[in-house]
Amino acid sequence: MTDATTQIKDEITKNDVVLFMKGTKEMPQCGFSSRVAGVLNYMGVDFSDVNVLADEGIRQGIKEFSDWPTIPQLYVKGEFVGGCDIITEMTISGELDTLLEENGVSFDKDAADKIREANA
Repeated sequence: MTDATTQIKDEITKNDVVLFMKGTKEMPQCGFSSRVAGVLNYMGVDFSDVNVLADEGIRQGIKEFSDWPTIPQLYVKGEFVGGCDIITEMTISGELDTLLEENGVSFDKDAADKIREANA
């Protein structure tokens, strides 16, 4: 097991929600990362952000770990959920609410409803 794989496993084990992204949740460095971080921040989800731009080993390692070619990547309770398009679709359909609820992750339901209203 590589050092990057160990770091990735540690991160998704010790945090309920982890976003591997370009930049940070306070300062995303790409539009896709910004969209997912923005949704999570707006919904009040407590999540850990991992800036893949800060470590090339993590940047490549997460793609191999999840068998998913793009960044950002969201993990909830150690399980890979998806990237920007999937998270956007799940937010609008209400599936993200369900996933968070089923995993005991708190979030602002009213904020999630506002996102759906704005995208109706």
